[in-house]
Amino acid sequence: MQVSDLKNTKFFFIFSLVLISLLSFKANDDKTITVSKDGKGNYTTIQQAIDAVEEGTSVRTKIIIKPGTYREKITIPATKSAITLIGENAENTILVYGDFASKPNTEGKNIGTTGSSTIFIFSDNFSAKNITFQNDAGPVGQAVAVLTTGDKIAFENCRFLGFQDTLYLKGAQDLEDKTKPSRNYFKNCYIEGTTDYIFGAGTAVFENCTIYSKNNASYVTAASTPQENQFGFVFINCNLTGNAATNSVYLGRPWRPFAKTVYISCAIDSTIKKEGWHNWSKPDAEKTTFYGEYNSKGAGADISKRVSWSHQLTKHQAKKYTAKNILSGKDNWNYKKAFKISLPQNNRL
Repeated sequence: MQVSDLKNTKFFFIFSLVLISLLSFKANDDKTITVSKDGKGNYTTIQQAIDAVEEGTSVRTKIIIKPGTYREKITIPATKSAITLIGENAENTILVYGDFASKPNTEGKNIGTTGSSTIFIFSDNFSAKNITFQNDAGPVGQAVAVLTTGDKIAFENCRFLGFQDTLYLKGAQDLEDKTKPSRNYFKNCYIEGTTDYIFGAGTAVFENCTIYSKNNASYVTAASTPQENQFGFVFINCNLTGNAATNSVYLGRPWRPFAKTVYISCAIDSTIKKEGWHNWSKPDAEKTTFYGEYNSKGAGADISKRVSWSHQLTKHQAKKYTAKNILSGKDNWNYKKAFKISLPQNNRL
């Protein structure tokens, strides 16, 4: 082979690699949509942007939400491809609505707890960053801010505001197949409420979050973990605080018999009752629930008066309560990757 042939072969080889790389990059390039109330984006409402997201594609759609208060009821169907909502910061990017369970629908029937949600997340591979999700109906009973049934859902630097039933991790609650995964991850988030304000059948890890019990609060969690699931709600390095009265709030109660809730290395203040947990007047649930703590700190962390049917974990037992072990699943979901988001220069907030 002549030198010129070698040069040509080398050139075409390098050219092919570059072309394949460019095509691969283009195929995997995420789509970006901007929502702005002033009309300077692609859409003026969140729902319009959701409706524009393709179905059945591997491409993730990033929806940039410009600062503002967006009063709308939002549904993300299960058929939608991966979506990420990105705000400037949670204080100035607010998604809010004011429905509540006893509100009548067009037929005169109550819309119910499920129907009260501000945003319904039925899709998989959803994430959100720097956004406030709020239900501002007030102390009128069940009024959900966020409802999730999808899998591989992640929130970072988000706020969840409401009173009763603020965050509904519904998961497989009403499904015949209780093994359908519904994994949720919360990092550096703020969640507030009064009664059962984190509840449902989903699996969820809350890491470095603030859990705030408002005035007249009673129960932080009401898990309904399916019997088949090893994990329910797990709080890691969280801060449990609030302006509720001293010794007035339970860490949790079982909405369903096999409820599972565990607190790992959390700071627990004096708002939490010394007994910690309530059986929801269902003594049999004491035999099936799993409520535990490890390395709790603070004025509400005294374990001497915790109910006898709760668990103080050993160091060895606590080792399995890591976000990776709880959330990875059979498909090895990389929940941290959900927050590694790059934006085109012209869409920087």
